[in-house]
Amino acid sequence: MWLNELWFVVIAVLWIGFFVLEGFDFGVGALLPVVGRDERGRRVLINTIGPVWDGNEVWLLTAAGATFAAFPDWYATMFSGFYLPMLLLLVCLIVRGVAFEYRGKGSTDTWRARWDVAITGTSWLLAALFGVVFGNLVAGVPIDASGEYVGGLGDLLQPFALLTGLCTLLLFLTHGAVFLALKSAGEVRDRARRAVQQLAPAALVVVLLTVTWQQFQRTSVLALVLGVVAVLGLVAAGLATRRSRDGWAFVSTAVSVLGLVSGWFAALHPAVMPSSLDPAFSLTLTTAASGPYTLEVMSWVSLFLVPFVVGYQAWSYWVFRKRISVKMIPAHTPPAVPAGPPGSR
Repeated sequence: MWLNELWFVVIAVLWIGFFVLEGFDFGVGALLPVVGRDERGRRVLINTIGPVWDGNEVWLLTAAGATFAAFPDWYATMFSGFYLPMLLLLVCLIVRGVAFEYRGKGSTDTWRARWDVAITGTSWLLAALFGVVFGNLVAGVPIDASGEYVGGLGDLLQPFALLTGLCTLLLFLTHGAVFLALKSAGEVRDRARRAVQQLAPAALVVVLLTVTWQQFQRTSVLALVLGVVAVLGLVAAGLATRRSRDGWAFVSTAVSVLGLVSGWFAALHPAVMPSSLDPAFSLTLTTAASGPYTLEVMSWVSLFLVPFVVGYQAWSYWVFRKRISVKMIPAHTPPAVPAGPPGSR
């Protein structure tokens, strides 16, 4: 049984890592037209996350893979019941990745503007949709006695889940603005700091509402404590930004995301997918888990692989640690395809 508990914690840590890292990534993409303003400003924003955004998604793949291997019934029920939201999430992740890669392949303003719309739109959707999915997990969904999801798409639009979606959206926008203030210089940094001051109060109110409502959904002292940590993290981020302590502001919003996401898992435990029809139908750490042999093999494999992945990501963040300013961006974008010899066109 302790291996079941261990893998529940491991999966929670993987999701926390994903939301802390990808959270600011989504926020930067969503703030592209607001903080970027012109072409050189938008390129500053994209360059701040360019070396790390795809590495951040490794946490998502690992979390999904670990859930499939450690708790196959949880994985099957969640991905079949949440089929349309999961499909939309997958499409947004693909379109966003393609937009980052193809934006610089053209040389016209129209080309870049269209990919900017794709980056911004998918970033907003991803930031909100992940919150809706986890809001449904915490609140509970219709699961019958055989562990099957028996609801429809409308059942996933319950008020608490929508509030959780708004909560992650505002929190990730603030997290992204704080990251931009830390990683940029000059006028872009000034705009990012103003964005933090405008977004943080709204995020604070919605996070406070979500944490309070969550207690009515799943009463848990530990989840309440972690929710308070999330709220205090946002307060600290606002104060640190006012004092130009960009590094501490980023640590504070990261702690806020950590508190919110770990609070979800604390509220869920010992269930992994509560049933809104009857608590006895809920999938739990016992009923949804793989066999002891599978969990033991996974534990040994992860013992060697996880430190390697964490070390690689820490190294990439260290290499690309310097601030970026508009002055470092060339005024004119070179054409994607070099011109041929005279008379060739």
